[in-house]
Amino acid sequence: MSILGDFYFFGWLALLAIPAVLLGILEKPIKYYLPIVSIFFIWHAIEDNKTALMYLVGYCLWQMLLIKAYLILNKKFERNAYIYYAALMLSLAPLVIYKLAHFYLGESWLGFLGISYMTFKSVQIIIEIYDRIIKELNVFEFFNFLIFFPAIVSGPIDRSRRFSEDFNNILPREQYLEMVGEGLFKILLGMFYKMVMAASIYQSVVWLGEEDGVKAALIYMYSYGIYLFFDFAGYSLMAVGAAYLFGIKAPDNFNKPFISLDVKEFWDRWHITLSHWLRDFLFSRLMMKAIKGKWFKSKLTMSTVGFMVNMTVMGLWHGLDIYYIIYGVYHGILLSLTEIYQKKSKFHKKHKKETWYKTVSWFITFNLVMFGFFIFSGRLTKILGIV
Repeated sequence: MSILGDFYFFGWLALLAIPAVLLGILEKPIKYYLPIVSIFFIWHAIEDNKTALMYLVGYCLWQMLLIKAYLILNKKFERNAYIYYAALMLSLAPLVIYKLAHFYLGESWLGFLGISYMTFKSVQIIIEIYDRIIKELNVFEFFNFLIFFPAIVSGPIDRSRRFSEDFNNILPREQYLEMVGEGLFKILLGMFYKMVMAASIYQSVVWLGEEDGVKAALIYMYSYGIYLFFDFAGYSLMAVGAAYLFGIKAPDNFNKPFISLDVKEFWDRWHITLSHWLRDFLFSRLMMKAIKGKWFKSKLTMSTVGFMVNMTVMGLWHGLDIYYIIYGVYHGILLSLTEIYQKKSKFHKKHKKETWYKTVSWFITFNLVMFGFFIFSGRLTKILGIV
């Protein structure tokens, strides 16, 4: 079974959602039923790989014990920075080991379904413990947050406190039924995106992937970018819709990204939960440290360095292949140049609200984004012979 990936899954989802809907209609808590469903889907998704299952269980226990220990140490030693960074490194360690082993050895040490997205969740909790926003860890809620089945494969990346509110909330019957209706619509729209639009475009992408020449490369670039949107946005819609059936209003991940007028706006519309996670837990904190430490003479220099670090990390998170790293650096450069241009250019400030200027800005942004997807696909590095 492939979570959100085949009709076998959706058949089981329809069946297992019935008790959740009945509980919602009766205004009873769904939270005690939800882990049963998550475990069922995860088990059937990786039942043929007992090693991955063992890694998953070990990972959850590791993160839970680590966070519990850090809660105690953070209270005792009053936000000690060394303990904080040690906790972050230990939380990231399984993902780092998996990425390195997979890339250099071709083996999936510590690898299992959803490790990348689960690591974001664990790290977020550690950071907010350090900030004293989170003061306790409910083990039952924590495990449900980590293994929540709609978001385990490719997000969206939820926040623990937001998830906890929905997890413990019992909606009025009318409000819950409205949420179910919206969830079903999102699932159907997501299926159309992924199984009709993305699947159709993918055929041309694969065919053109074997062709040579500039024309074939250009067609591939645009078709791959559009395919990637329908595939990922479709998956995200289905994940959010499935979450709604169980009373969890998971955050949306896409918001018309191809109407963006600049690259900054694009990252506010594309893979929103990833870009906002990096903004809140990497970029903003790096900027605060830079301001306190007076690392840079100007705020503009500081922000451009921040963009470069932020997006390079984003590229590395996708993988250690050279095209992922170049993709991250590419978007770091685009964000930095956009920031410099918008802050320094009198021409931009004078014309930014005019229709013609917005149209030109959209056209440039769209093509820059599509070229980025071309990099992301790995096709450009193959053409250039970069290994």
